[in-house]
Order: sequence, then C-alpha cells, then structure tokens
Amino acid sequence: MELKNMDLLSGQSEGTAAVGAIAYSRSGERFHGSLIQDFELVVLVVCDTEEIASRIGHYKSGDLRYQIVYAGLHELKSSIITGENNNLLKCLTDGDIIWESDGTLSALREELLAFGPKLQEQKLLHEFACFLRMYVEAKRYIQEGHVVDAYYNVLEALGNWARIVLIEQGLYPDHAVWTQVRNLDRALWKLYEEMTVSSETLEQRVELALLACEFSVMSKMMDCSALLLRVLRSRREPWCMDELLHHPELKFVGEDLPLILRKLVFRSMVKESAGWPSIVEGNGREIRYWVET
Repeated sequence: MELKNMDLLSGQSEGTAAVGAIAYSRSGERFHGSLIQDFELVVLVVCDTEEIASRIGHYKSGDLRYQIVYAGLHELKSSIITGENNNLLKCLTDGDIIWESDGTLSALREELLAFGPKLQEQKLLHEFACFLRMYVEAKRYIQEGHVVDAYYNVLEALGNWARIVLIEQGLYPDHAVWTQVRNLDRALWKLYEEMTVSSETLEQRVELALLACEFSVMSKMMDCSALLLRVLRSRREPWCMDELLHHPELKFVGEDLPLILRKLVFRSMVKESAGWPSIVEGNGREIRYWVET
C-alpha cells in the first residue's frame, strides 16, 4: 500500500488538529515495545494541541497491519529534551514524514539531528536535575538503612552522569547510554563496573558511588545550570519560585527545579532575598532569587 494513499490523510485524522504524520517500519524484523509492538508499520500522527488524550488505532489494509499513534506536538518537543519517550524519538529520527502542513516535523527532526547549543543547554539542565534528584534520594535511603533502594537510585544517577558526559561531547544520548559512553569516560565506566560486578558489599558500593558523584558531578553544577542562571540574569528584579516554575524555558524541569535552585543557593551561585510580602496568609516573607552580574 502506498503511504500517500493511507486513510489517515483524511478521515482518521479529522478533528485531531494534526500537523503531520510519520511512518516508521523495519522490514523483515519483528520488534516489540510499548509503542512499536509487533506491527509491520507504525504511523505517528502529531497534533498541534497542548494536551491530547491517548489514542491508538489498529488497522489492516490488504496484508499490511499497521498501528496509528496520536501524540501532541508539545509532547514530542518535550521528549526531545527529556528523552523520556524513546519510541516517539525513534519515529521522528528514522521514520518517513509522509505529510506535514507547515514543515514543523522537518524542523524538529533537523533540530534533533543537529543537536545544537540551545538543545544541549536544555538537556544538560534536565539531566543534571534528574541526577540531583536520584543522588539526594540515594543519600536519604542509605542514611535510613534502605540499601537496595539507595543502590537503585545510584545506578539511575550514574546513568544521568553518563548522559551529561555525552552531551558535553556534543552527542545526543541514546537509550543505550553505556554503549555510547564506554570509550569516552573510562573512569565513569569503571565506576559503573564497580557498582554492578564488584565483590564489595552493596552498601560499600553505594557509598563509593555517592562519593564519586559528590566530587565529580557537582563540579559541573554551574555549566549544567547555565540555562537557569541565564534566566535569573535576564531581568534586574529577583524571581519568585512560581515565576520560575512557569517560565517557558524552564517548564521541562518541572518539580526538580526547586531542588536545583536550593542547591545553587547552598553553593552561593544564586542569591536569595526574603523581603517580599507573602501572597499567602501569615507573617512570612517570600524568598526571591537572583544572580550577581
């Protein structure tokens, strides 16, 4: 069946605010996954809406079985930064754009493949935010005696560290991050091996990794937080937490933003002032944040 003749060009995409569609197939292979499953063809329909209800359709045309997945443009853009939906990114990078209304999908693909400074800056902040959350959780778990939970969080933190290394090299992190980083940072790879195959106790391995994280990754805090620091410098008036959470350039960081901000304050990279009346009842004063220029 010719892709250009597929029904999705008309009836199946009506009412979805669709801006384009991508067809992804891997002939001669059976492959599995939450999005791909074992269909011969997957068609990703991208819709220009802030939110779109999850919608998947299974169809057959002649001998061809195919799946249509609908995703919001905002979700696709967010996935480029966070890397959280590898299936969507796989469709975007390796699929065929079978139609688009205004070049949006072509521009997104070009941005992802070029992996320019702006996207690198966004991904660095995201990966550092994830690293910091996992690192803090691991320290809390080990202090409370939950060694297995601490071990899991440390492995996640090391994965974020590996992605930071790749981004610093100008490489977009793949889902198989350790294959990418193995020959780029032998010390990090050695630490990962120590975590997974060492004869030391689980607690000793966690303590070793936490120590390495503290001295190696925390030194990257200013570089990884460059986007946040630039936003803080973008005006003379200090910022309240709510303003930063809703800033369009920082929305992808989400609930991890306060954690990064407080860490930057602790390291004296960001200043705080508590001279503003609180918007909630009580005698408290609102803390606002700024950076010296």
